[in-house]
Amino acid sequence: MSELSPRQRALKEAFTEARGYWSPVWDQVLALDPDFFEAYLNFSAVPWRHGVLEPKVREFIYIAIDASTTHLHAAGTRTHMRNALHLGATRQEIMEVLQLISVLGIHSVTDGVPILVEEMAAAGRGAEMPQPGAGGEREAQLKAEFTAARGYWSELWDHVLALSPDFFEAYMHFSSVPWRHGMLEPKVKEFIYIAIDAATTHLYAPGTRVHIRNAIRLGATRQEIMEVLELTSVLGIHSTTHGVPILLEELQATGKS
Repeated sequence: MSELSPRQRALKEAFTEARGYWSPVWDQVLALDPDFFEAYLNFSAVPWRHGVLEPKVREFIYIAIDASTTHLHAAGTRTHMRNALHLGATRQEIMEVLQLISVLGIHSVTDGVPILVEEMAAAGRGAEMPQPGAGGEREAQLKAEFTAARGYWSELWDHVLALSPDFFEAYMHFSSVPWRHGMLEPKVKEFIYIAIDAATTHLYAPGTRVHIRNAIRLGATRQEIMEVLELTSVLGIHSTTHGVPILLEELQATGKS
């Protein structure tokens, strides 16, 4: 790539000042289209210029959406882990973020089980399905343990617990580890869940609602939750940071660079 122009250098400095870092991934984007880069800078910098969250918490949000199983963007995960460490995050805090987002696969169950219940009923086999609350003392105990460990109960769990108490119990213990042994503030944990559920790679509305409700109950403000959504909304830029290097390689291969 050719040397940056004065405008491009100024944009690079502005990005570094607003976001607190620079990554080589931006060099090619900036060189190819400074207008687009400037627009992205102004878009992505809003929560950094006007937000209320602690900077390392913002980086936790980025780690969560990048490392989430629905995205697995290793370059971004590395960048934002590095940024978080620079901002004073501990390995335990970052590990806790990874533990929190590791539960995302459960939505295969919470999304699929209601459909299973409906289709069994439609097939005239609804009587085969155990009803919530029919599991007696064990079911009541597991529901109480989940509520105590996680601080809430959602109707999303009712049929899961009724259909497979063994699976539910195993998931409860798995998902509760960062709640029993973690270091992050409870509402920050809920911010992490909001981010991975609301991310464009997942868009799981039931979970987003549950965790926004939990965050509000834990004292989160509308400004904090809005900032989580703003931070999460920049995920689409990875279409550019992933595609631009490929574009440049292909242009060079065809002699059009």
